[in-house]
Amino acid sequence: MIYTVTFNPSIDYIVRMDGEINNGLTNRSSSESYFIGGKGINVSIVLKELGLESTALGFTAGFTGNEIINGLKSKGIKSDFVMLPDGFSRINVKLKNSGTETEINAAGPNIPEDSLKELLSKIDKLKSGDVLILAGSIPKSLPNTIYEEILDMLKDRDILSIVDASGSLLTKVLKYHPFLIKPNLQEIEEIFNVKLRSREEILKYAGKLRESGARNVIVSLGAEGALLYSEEGKTYYEKAIDGKVINTVGAGDSMVAGFLTGYLKDKNYELALKLGSASGAATAFSDDLSKGEKIYELYRNNLL
Repeated sequence: MIYTVTFNPSIDYIVRMDGEINNGLTNRSSSESYFIGGKGINVSIVLKELGLESTALGFTAGFTGNEIINGLKSKGIKSDFVMLPDGFSRINVKLKNSGTETEINAAGPNIPEDSLKELLSKIDKLKSGDVLILAGSIPKSLPNTIYEEILDMLKDRDILSIVDASGSLLTKVLKYHPFLIKPNLQEIEEIFNVKLRSREEILKYAGKLRESGARNVIVSLGAEGALLYSEEGKTYYEKAIDGKVINTVGAGDSMVAGFLTGYLKDKNYELALKLGSASGAATAFSDDLSKGEKIYELYRNNLL
């Protein structure tokens, strides 16, 4: 079974405006929509579109937490969240106008120690052959060693772990040999305090992350595509797929879902990167996370 963990899930409230935002004045939207979100949840949704089942774990709270659970259920996705005793799951506001996007991300509810222990007990039930995806930032009420603690708890089991995080959340887990990490260019530059300008330089530092323990490293380059430094010691590059970018939220999570799906299906890293790239692009070209048929359409076209 595949398990995704989202410590701070959300409802993303999208507000679109035709003109500029006038600070200090009343502004009118042209349309609104909302989606359940959070990096691990996004991965679960795209995995479902690609034909793989998963269980979404994490914390929810209040009326917004119930909406997140119901939203996943409506998509046929199993969840086993810990419901927090107080507060409500965060609402993130995305303002889109004149080709720009402004995000206001909420802090989220406080997570008491008993609730954390309950979640850890659920994760501790994972067994050899399972896949665990730890994705995204963590609330301030949790220790920044939480990813490390989880992988240490599972270290003697044959579990594929994927960590999509930044900074110390990422670097502290490398010693547990995660199957996949997916930093972007800026995150690699911040980890090593360098400025990278060429593909060769990027691969050099992706190699350093592998030397530190990561089995496979994908570096997402946005409009420049993506690089993979695989555990076989081989490197692969996928150029960005052409198309009109509508939405970047969830594109990286879609790439993780696509790569994992491709790997589990064929055990072929080159094809896995192609499916990951197609998944990320398909979401970027959509208003929300992409549908499976659009992903596979881009994937097939990319094979030609």
